[in-house]
Amino acid sequence: MSDLELHKYLPKLPEEALQEFTEWCVVEQSRAAGIEFVPDRTKLEKLIPNEYIWQIIDQFMKVKADPIKAGLVSAMAGQEADSHNLIGSAVMVDFVALYVKYLIPENGNTPEEAKKLIVEAGLQQYEKLSELADKYNVQF
Repeated sequence: MSDLELHKYLPKLPEEALQEFTEWCVVEQSRAAGIEFVPDRTKLEKLIPNEYIWQIIDQFMKVKADPIKAGLVSAMAGQEADSHNLIGSAVMVDFVALYVKYLIPENGNTPEEAKKLIVEAGLQQYEKLSELADKYNVQF
């Protein structure tokens, strides 16, 4: 389902870039899925990037607009992320990026529209990863 295979790029990025990407996914991109997530910054203060990533994802996963859809999407994202065989922060970042991407088609009225929205979300994620790669001098 992941047309751009973003998971291949995640291990190449430093933890700081993964932290920024994760925050962008859960705070900014999730708005397209109708989720207004505001992290509890007091729980994120003074955390190293790895811990920050895990904490912000934990907070985000507790916000569920539609529990049935969130459960189904979580299972899909989890299964796909598991198949990518990543480790450390990259596996959690992969999961949350897939989760947000698959939540977005709430506005798609047909399977074709939903697929188009998923592809667009994947492209936005790739653009953000590319921007962060440039910022951290990482070549894809």
